[in-house]
Amino acid sequence: MASPSGKFSGGRWFRFQYEEERDSPTETRNVLLIVATLIAAVTFQAGVNPPGGVWQDERGPHRAGRAIYADQEGAFYVFLFSNTLALSISMVIITSLTYGFPFHFEVWVATLSMLTTYASAIFAIAPDESVRFRYILYIAFVPFAFQVLKKIVRKLSSK
Repeated sequence: MASPSGKFSGGRWFRFQYEEERDSPTETRNVLLIVATLIAAVTFQAGVNPPGGVWQDERGPHRAGRAIYADQEGAFYVFLFSNTLALSISMVIITSLTYGFPFHFEVWVATLSMLTTYASAIFAIAPDESVRFRYILYIAFVPFAFQVLKKIVRKLSSK
């Protein structure tokens, strides 16, 4: 699309930034909540129902209920790490943006329950010999730990 100066301005799509005069904090928070909720829904579903599905029978070396995609070990773990990180970050965003709202405690309980359900589903579909599964759980808590660390640093620096 050409701008009044005649130059192509297609790159502006990727340069959206919050502007206080234009964007209200409430609208911005609502948009971020919608985006974070969509990311959480998609990543949760992808973890519970992995790409390629799960084995339905116990023929050969495969076990029923294990992810078919796990046969491609490297790609499967890249998927699990990335998906888990995206889910965790979206959960941090949701809990941060709803802080101080009515039912905030309930949102936290629901978030932790959802992450626990996700972890149990990943445990069910991942291969047994998976030492890396432990790292997937660690990566799920990195965004939460980062938020706690950030709050501690803010409190210490304000003293």
